[in-house]
Amino acid sequence: MWIDRVVELEPAKRLVAVKCVSLAEEHLHDHFPARPGAGDAARPALPLMPASLVLEGMAQSAGILVGHAGEFREKVILAKVSRAEFFADATPGRVIRYEATADQITPSGATTRIEATLHDPAAPDASALPLARAELIFSHLDQNLGGVRFPEHNFVFGEGFRTLLRTSGVAVPA
Repeated sequence: MWIDRVVELEPAKRLVAVKCVSLAEEHLHDHFPARPGAGDAARPALPLMPASLVLEGMAQSAGILVGHAGEFREKVILAKVSRAEFFADATPGRVIRYEATADQITPSGATTRIEATLHDPAAPDASALPLARAELIFSHLDQNLGGVRFPEHNFVFGEGFRTLLRTSGVAVPA
């Protein structure tokens, strides 16, 4: 999971989710570890959340918006990243705010736009820093693979997503 909580939801229109970037997350230590040495060879650690994981948080946020519009009956998968731009690095101690907007939702899938901003809890009055923006296309898996059959249960919106939604106050069908 690359989001921690859904904080706003306008069904089939807009969803806002947040992710608290923590130094306790193992992946931050690989991007980028300290390099011992002397002079130009030395470098202090620079932990940051990789852009690929920021994009995954964007996709999860927009995917929940699309899934919720169909009461999570469809297996919603990311089909295409039409555009993605990154403007800053997500570092420990920051909060990422994802705001997803549905441009179009159809029986076969959806097109969405999403913006990510960085917030500093230590400076709550400071302006948000633009982090990234993307245009994402989703497919309803069972509607688009010409007869290929998948398990009946919705493995996309599994227990992890259901727990996230419930703890965020979003109604989840049984």
